[in-house]
Amino acid sequence: MSAYYLIADVRIDDMDEYKKYMEKAKPIGESYGGEYLVRGGDFQIFEGDYFLPRRMVVIRFPSKEACEAFYNDPAYKEARAIREPVSDMALIGVEGFE
Repeated sequence: MSAYYLIADVRIDDMDEYKKYMEKAKPIGESYGGEYLVRGGDFQIFEGDYFLPRRMVVIRFPSKEACEAFYNDPAYKEARAIREPVSDMALIGVEGFE
């Protein structure tokens, strides 16, 4: 069975407000089977300079459909409204392995 990964690179301008987003978003993601594998933390660039991450987040979902359902959930849309004024996020989904 293949998993689906949601990968985010985030620049945070106001961590206190961003924490409010995290508190709301995490249980919504988990309700769709999302498992947070990376949420911030130290990282190292081994090769290349075209990608300069800031804060990385990786969530594994059981399927692409579960990931899309999470992203389109009205409750997550409300959480995004908290995040968007205080951060800039690049967000991609990619099929992977369980």
